Amino acid sequence: MNSANKNAPKHAPIEHFAVVDDCLQVNGIPLTQLAARVGRTPFYAYDRSVLGKRVAHLRKHLPAEVKLHYAMKANPMPALVGFMAGLVDGLDVASGRELHVALDTGMNPQEISFAGPGKSEAELEQAVASGILLNIESAREIEPLAAAAKKLGLSARVALRVNPDFELKASGMKMTGGPKQFGVDTEQVPELLAAIGRAGLAFEGFHIFSGSQNLRHEAICEAQQKAFALAVELAGHANAPVRSLNLGGGFGIPYFPGDVPLDIAPIGANLRELVKAAAAQLPQAQLVIELGRYLVGEAGIYVCRVLDRKISREQVFLVTDGGLHHHLAASGNFGQVIRKNYPVQIGNRLRGAQREAASVVGPLCTPLDLLADRGELARAAPGDLVVVFQSGAYGLSASPADFLSHPHALEVLV
Repeated sequence: MNSANKNAPKHAPIEHFAVVDDCLQVNGIPLTQLAARVGRTPFYAYDRSVLGKRVAHLRKHLPAEVKLHYAMKANPMPALVGFMAGLVDGLDVASGRELHVALDTGMNPQEISFAGPGKSEAELEQAVASGILLNIESAREIEPLAAAAKKLGLSARVALRVNPDFELKASGMKMTGGPKQFGVDTEQVPELLAAIGRAGLAFEGFHIFSGSQNLRHEAICEAQQKAFALAVELAGHANAPVRSLNLGGGFGIPYFPGDVPLDIAPIGANLRELVKAAAAQLPQAQLVIELGRYLVGEAGIYVCRVLDRKISREQVFLVTDGGLHHHLAASGNFGQVIRKNYPVQIGNRLRGAQREAASVVGPLCTPLDLLADRGELARAAPGDLVVVFQSGAYGLSASPADFLSHPHALEVLV
């Protein structure tokens, strides 16, 4: 039997969930009890207490003058969005369907924004009718927005999403710099601002989102400084004062061995300096940061049940009822260049005395269905519960749920 690799690099500590009698607790509920309460596996569980602590941590370090928005694309589960709406200052949506969920929370439409490079004319009209702020990403959006405003007798509130010539260094996904499908190239901004003015749209500001999943505060601070300076420069071309400046997000969370949690304190200090600068240079502007993964990612777990324990040429395989169809990111097929394990453990025997190296695989007929590759785990048997941590963002909604037609995973807010 193979044993666990004692020298393998360790994940950042998973400290958000308590362990009692060797069983993981989700907001005070033992995982075995929660699984019985849900009724079946697989499922995602999101912990309200962890969500609340994360927002409180941000509020402690960020200046009160900066508004905190939740980017729903990270996790659009209606119950979770409704809970987050009571904690944050605004919501950011990426589709008409997400807009429906956002409006159902009771969030003030003045504090909802809509971004995305391929909005349909129906979505543009929906945004005008809802009174939200729409981030223009193409000249093509101006005419239908103007038509919708005329048809409805309403103002079309707009900001311009800018694709600057800089990027967020060391980010997991770069959203700016060079040719991008997101936003409008800096050099095209004066022309589009003029077109927005001619069309009678209600210009309110800029949206500059440089990248995502960054664990280096230095890179985030630099990107924020550059975004602010660019907004000041571009404001001179607008026919109305800048009232909103969305500096994006990019705050990352630790997923893999060697990852170090992001230090928020220097980012807060940097934003305090930008608040002072805005008072002098953009006196009517409200600064906004837009976070998704950082707010919800560490509050969620994915839970599946071991169906079989197999030994193949001395390697242990734990075959579960869940897999990449529910959690594409954990399988390594959602943007990873080199596959690395998410933090994975046996949730009902988290620190079990008997340990081994085991691979956790799903029920799908593909070798891609891999949740953990020879991870260091407690020795498990059929019926045990596998937990994938760091699963609150880009989980179920970012996965091919109907692939091979297995049952869908459930979601619960605990």
